[in-house]
Amino acid sequence: MAWDVWLAYFFAAWAIALSPGSGAVLSMSHGLSYGVRRTTVTILGLQVGLLFVLVVAGAGLGALLVASETAFTAVKVVGALYLIWLGVQQWRDTGTVAGAVQVAPMSARRRFLAGMLTNATNPKGIVFMVAVLPQFIDPARPLLAQLAILAVTTCSVDLVVMHGYAALAANMQRWLRGPRVARWQNRFFGGVLMVMGALLFFVRRQPH
Repeated sequence: MAWDVWLAYFFAAWAIALSPGSGAVLSMSHGLSYGVRRTTVTILGLQVGLLFVLVVAGAGLGALLVASETAFTAVKVVGALYLIWLGVQQWRDTGTVAGAVQVAPMSARRRFLAGMLTNATNPKGIVFMVAVLPQFIDPARPLLAQLAILAVTTCSVDLVVMHGYAALAANMQRWLRGPRVARWQNRFFGGVLMVMGALLFFVRRQPH
């Protein structure tokens, strides 16, 4: 991969990662609940889901998915329902343990799966990558090596950004204690996830 092409993608990766989305909301939610160190599990799950999207888009499966009304609708519905389910679970959580804020009392395994599924079932991510990746791939060069470079770049940038979101939220813990604040905190993040899930129903396929 040419240096100038990689550099252009590097800046594009920052723009993609910094754009507010369900991954950022989840990172902030868990960062506020568990602190940055424990939220790393969630963020690693997000990266696995992101890798899945990159592979699907880069291998050409994403184009087939976008072209198929049935397949695209299935992924869209699953992703939307999953985000809504996450939002409902968070909305209903009491949010306190011994006076401390606890937005989502989930095990490390569940936090990892939540991160992975949040990105892997996001049709907007697949559509976006199908549109973006071909611009940075040289068909005359080995595809696998180029996908590996793009994947490492994307995940590295996203790891930094998601940890930044988690740290930002974690620093707010001192001002967000008490059962009443925790309850409204849960409702805020839960509501945002539910809205994002509902908006996925309006995502459309790319014209072909």
